[in-house]
Amino acid sequence: MKRKREMEKRSELRSAIDELSMIAKVQPGDDLDAAHIAPKPFLHVCTLILQVLDKIGPTMAVLRQDIHQNIQRLEILCESDPTRYSNLIEMLKEEDSEGNARKGTSCSRAFLWLTRSMDFMVDLLKRLVKNPGQNMEQAVEESYNITLKPWHGWISSAAFKFTGGAKT
Repeated sequence: MKRKREMEKRSELRSAIDELSMIAKVQPGDDLDAAHIAPKPFLHVCTLILQVLDKIGPTMAVLRQDIHQNIQRLEILCESDPTRYSNLIEMLKEEDSEGNARKGTSCSRAFLWLTRSMDFMVDLLKRLVKNPGQNMEQAVEESYNITLKPWHGWISSAAFKFTGGAKT
């Protein structure tokens, strides 16, 4: 029974890694006019992150809620006009040209934080695959310090530190 649960977790982690690796990579300096990121596959992968965070437990509730809200923000816009919003890059460029990209409720901010959350999840999954016996709390903290902490203020970092120490 325990082995079956471990295999299910491992296959879920492997599935999440495989899905994350399929997202298009856009690097600084790439021709953004030619870049295309379809919203549905991107948001599907983001939803997989939520599932992995659910498996980690309630200590990740704050991050999970942030990711969920960012997914919803992009979904609402995409569903409002699926033809117009069929490319995330075009959505971001439109928000920027309207001067809305830096607003706290913008889809640009949502996209930015979702990509940062993906960086966190990729780092965490790599750690767990490389060292399956590693303590989850330690792996989460190390991944957080590398990927998200540089972008969080001291309040967010303190909140993460506080919730990260909770037992699941």
